[in-house]
Amino acid sequence: MAAYMIVIAKIADRDRFLEGYGKAAAALVAQMGGRYVLRAPGATLLEGDFGEGASAVISEWPDKAAALEFWQSPAYAEVKKLRAGLADCQVLLIEAPPLGTAQEAG
Repeated sequence: MAAYMIVIAKIADRDRFLEGYGKAAAALVAQMGGRYVLRAPGATLLEGDFGEGASAVISEWPDKAAALEFWQSPAYAEVKKLRAGLADCQVLLIEAPPLGTAQEAG
């Protein structure tokens, strides 16, 4: 079952973030079997207390194990250092069947 990593990030210096962390993370995501579904700035907060103006990133993975392998890898630990002091992030991981299947949950 596919898994989705959802990141909401408040970025202090977008240019530095994209040039360092963004490029390195994108290369590693592709190398480890993930793909981006969405990468966009300027979120509008409709409810809650985190996310106004933030960037949203959703990556799709073959399954939860593949996403966790990426997240827990020594390579990503090094890449993650590139965002230190540049972004405040919330990260979620969820498995989901394709929409419209009998297993769909709400």
